Amino acid sequence: MFNVSNKRVDNVFWHCFYVKFILFNGDLMFKYKIGALVLLITLLCFFNFALAKDNTFSLLSKVIYLDPGHGGADSGAFYKNVKESDLNLSIALKVMELLREDGAIVYLTRYGDYDLAVSDAWNRKRSDLLRRVNVINNSNCDLYLSIHLNAEDSGTYHGAEVYYDTINPDNEEIAKVFQGEFQKNLNTNRDYKENSTKYLQRRVSRPGVLLEVGFLSNASERALLKSDTYQNKIASVIRNAVNLYFNG
Repeated sequence: MFNVSNKRVDNVFWHCFYVKFILFNGDLMFKYKIGALVLLITLLCFFNFALAKDNTFSLLSKVIYLDPGHGGADSGAFYKNVKESDLNLSIALKVMELLREDGAIVYLTRYGDYDLAVSDAWNRKRSDLLRRVNVINNSNCDLYLSIHLNAEDSGTYHGAEVYYDTINPDNEEIAKVFQGEFQKNLNTNRDYKENSTKYLQRRVSRPGVLLEVGFLSNASERALLKSDTYQNKIASVIRNAVNLYFNG
């Protein structure tokens, strides 16, 4: 057996207690320092987040669905080898990029020259529209915008206009905001209109409107609508209207 004096045992006990006390307190102090650092980083991130939301990402967390009208076999209006479906998609893609720059989450019902109809649909147009309706409604989006071009027989009408359906109580206000921006920036004196005959609009319960951004049947406006410069202008006006609607 080892012969260890009580005094030595006491010394060992107090030595271990002292070491544990120092380590415990050192560990505690380290935890306090880490906690303070985490808190500081969190506050800085929150400050930057708030600053970005106010000054840059004005549409942060907003979900927006863009619906480029027609596609695939359905070209929509067709004048002088210009298909409405192509221009609708081109403008929608430009709008998408701008809205994403503002922090919005943006989806398109189509990203290429195709429709959404099921392959064996007996009425392809109806199937296409119904699937667009379901996609938009199921998205729970904050706003949808259906982008189209107008057309009529005489070729004299021109200008962008907005149509809305009363299925959602917010739709008229959205139409008013967008038409106001169109009137200020796209050289149109047309007004927004209620229209409950459109298959998609009267079935989409999410807030949104139909944008007829110009007349493809008007030769002068058709030339503008084909140009990247004018399409970018339309996209910028739509972006401004979206921001105005959400942020006042």
